[in-house]
Amino acid sequence: MAKNNRRLFPEEATQLGLDIKEPEPNRKGKARYYISDEDWELIKSNRGSESDVKIETKVNDYNEKKPFVLSAWGEDGRMMDIDKYCEYYNLPRNTISSHKLVTHTGVPYYNIAYGKVTNEEEIKEIDFESIIKKYISPFTVKPISHDLGSFSFDRLVYTDVHIGMTPNQNGYSLYGGKWDEQEIKSRLDVMISKVLLDKKSNVLIIDELGDFLDGWDAETVRKGHKLPQNMDNEKAFDVGLEFKIRLIDSLAPYYSKIICNNICNDNHAGSFGYTVNKASKTFLEYRYKHVKVFNHRTFIVHYVYGNNCFILTHGKDGKNLKFGFKPVLDAKQIEKIEGYIDHHDLHKYEIEFSKGDSHQKIFDESTSDKFNYFNYGAFSPSSEWVQTNFKKGKSFFEFFNYKNDGSKSVHPHVFKWNINRNEETVILSA
Repeated sequence: MAKNNRRLFPEEATQLGLDIKEPEPNRKGKARYYISDEDWELIKSNRGSESDVKIETKVNDYNEKKPFVLSAWGEDGRMMDIDKYCEYYNLPRNTISSHKLVTHTGVPYYNIAYGKVTNEEEIKEIDFESIIKKYISPFTVKPISHDLGSFSFDRLVYTDVHIGMTPNQNGYSLYGGKWDEQEIKSRLDVMISKVLLDKKSNVLIIDELGDFLDGWDAETVRKGHKLPQNMDNEKAFDVGLEFKIRLIDSLAPYYSKIICNNICNDNHAGSFGYTVNKASKTFLEYRYKHVKVFNHRTFIVHYVYGNNCFILTHGKDGKNLKFGFKPVLDAKQIEKIEGYIDHHDLHKYEIEFSKGDSHQKIFDESTSDKFNYFNYGAFSPSSEWVQTNFKKGKSFFEFFNYKNDGSKSVHPHVFKWNINRNEETVILSA
């Protein structure tokens, strides 16, 4: 069947089961598609016009004959927000530059303007390697090794560092909090000291589970959600890169092998986090021959070491999941994880599903017979929003020593809350 080149709106492409394309410049949200005459007749009937040019000027006019609109009413009888609307109709949320809910018509719908793609799929690779080779020389480190008996490897897990976030923007948040460059470095030094104190192996695996930075231009990956921050993009990049390099510089002399896994598909750091991790990977692997860095852009990944398998995710991605993995699993999410295990044939291993995002430490070893479900607490303090809506919260990182048989010892660490309040305490006497 012959196909014709036609310009379609994303909603129309979705109706025909086509993959959404990025809109062409100056085409009011349209992109080119090759469709059959039959499909084109269907689109024209929905538009109510034989003219492609005419409908382009009147697509937002609800009084046009047979307008093409997608109802904003949800199946539960409630009005959908823009995220749910896009998810329901499979619209490209990341390309929407602005939207307005139109409710004065017979059928409520979103008037949408499409702009440039903003998620991490658009990343243009920076040639960090040529830059670093120009200014840095590699050098050989002879790590201190010991015969530590039955211990196979050590593992450090941290998540949700949220570099750039401020938990106390105007000095009057519910519990205060300090999260600037000085505080971040102070906690990093504590983590380094803890690792060296509890070291039991010559191999170290470091898993960082996402939201390393708080967001680009004080927004989350999906945009439209403003975040109170105390650093601009450049400062956050500098602090983040120094954090990654300082961590490895401090530990490299004490381990014969260091493997770093960085989750880069999350809802706060996104492309920004990937860029920092890419820069640190290039630097560290060029500087140290016994250090390997893996930057994961897939929502769920896994690795196997000995008898242990670790499935890693942030818990929420940068595009599709408005509500990610819960702190306490439900039946649907258990099925999703077990489906991943079945697909990759991981049944012979001792499996841990490791996630961040929730800012809660909950280690569940009983809900599933196939895997342990570990929620890791945030490295950062609670944001002002979390303080107000939930509670003061705690900050963590976890360090493990694994034996050859797969068993482990756990060394948790809880940070002290640095209040840094501006207001004075008022004492009223009787």
